[in-house]
Amino acid sequence: MSPLLQVAVVGHTNTGKTSLLRTLSRDTDFGEVCDAPATTRHVEGTEILVDGGPVMALFDTPGLEDASGILDWLETGQQDRHAGAEALERFLQAPEASGRFEQESKVLRQLRSSDVGLYVIDAREPVLGKYRDELAVLGMCARPLIPVLNFVASQDNREPQWRETLANLGLHAVITFDSVVYDLQGELRLHEKLRSLLDAYREPLGRLMEARTREAQWLERSAAESVADMLLDIAACTLLVPREPAATEAGMEELQRLVRRREQDCVDALLSLYRFRASDYLATQIPLEDGQWGMDLFTTDALRHYGLRTSEGAAVGGAIGLAIDVMALGTTLGAGTAAGATAGALMGNGVGLGRRLGQRMRGQRELRVNDTTLRLLALRQRQLARALSRRGHGAEKALELNTPSDNTWRRGKLPAPVRKARLHPRWSRLNERADGVESKPRAQALEALTEQLLNEGSRV
Repeated sequence: MSPLLQVAVVGHTNTGKTSLLRTLSRDTDFGEVCDAPATTRHVEGTEILVDGGPVMALFDTPGLEDASGILDWLETGQQDRHAGAEALERFLQAPEASGRFEQESKVLRQLRSSDVGLYVIDAREPVLGKYRDELAVLGMCARPLIPVLNFVASQDNREPQWRETLANLGLHAVITFDSVVYDLQGELRLHEKLRSLLDAYREPLGRLMEARTREAQWLERSAAESVADMLLDIAACTLLVPREPAATEAGMEELQRLVRRREQDCVDALLSLYRFRASDYLATQIPLEDGQWGMDLFTTDALRHYGLRTSEGAAVGGAIGLAIDVMALGTTLGAGTAAGATAGALMGNGVGLGRRLGQRMRGQRELRVNDTTLRLLALRQRQLARALSRRGHGAEKALELNTPSDNTWRRGKLPAPVRKARLHPRWSRLNERADGVESKPRAQALEALTEQLLNEGSRV
């Protein structure tokens, strides 16, 4: 059985130690995170598992606040501050270790009982003498110490100054790892650094690195499949209603409800996939409010935000994003639905003419979302998936999703699997007769669309 690597996460108060552990462990509920200093008062631990077994134990420690006071105490007590482990042991046995320096003592004891320490630094902070004193005290524990520069994604970070200072102190094995903006390569570099320092743990750390790489690939594919599945469901969704205006208006409202619910199901699936909570998305500055998209799918504002325009003969206004098979161009709906808006004829959307003629003869019309709505759905969900994949589990601020930079879904024809879904209403879970959801043709379309989304993602 491989040994369990013990890692103490140490550093000054409020440098992001707990946030770092949340990101490394993929656990948004670990510990407590807030802007107030000294939030963590006790040592807390968690384990990272690979194939069901633990390979690393991580220990969150209280923030160091008075390392300078410890050095002064050593000098006042005529202790040699350079005596290392012996001086530290005498300090830990002194009454002050359980009194004035209780918080620092918890940190030092945990580091001494661990194999290695991660010294977390807020790279936005100026390099001050108190941090040098902390490194001097931590050095007495006689354990390898790896400085971790946190929050390096911030524009006002001081990474160069920190690297220079740490090098002058003989600490050259510095890692940058932002607990807010997740980077797989940054995590792999951290594990590789641990592996180079701790030969006894090379094998379990190697397995952890392989597991993290596989996890990232699986997450990317699973997210793309969730988005693809939603798009096929909505592209194939149709609603048959009597041809009376009142029935058409009620049908439009029902179809909008179905589409909104299906998009929300995709949102929930992505949040669960990346291990984030619904409560992470309550801020008003992002397009999710109370678990719903704050910028409604069926508004012109949503289209403008994502760089889309209503064309393709879609009904706009109150019924934006819906196409209605009226078998005649230029027909308008009543004022209660989309005053003055042109209803969309679906000849250009690949819908079977024979099916539509049969419906017309039975006094029915077919409602469905138009191509612009499908483009909007794809842009929104792909953007959300990418944002979640790059979000550290230590992040507290809500995501800010701006206009996506890719144009893949704004121009040209919709992907062939989506166009094909238009011809197969039974592929959609939103339809009453959905006996084709598990069919081989739909599975093939889902796989093809997933691959296309993955290829598009690699180009972003």
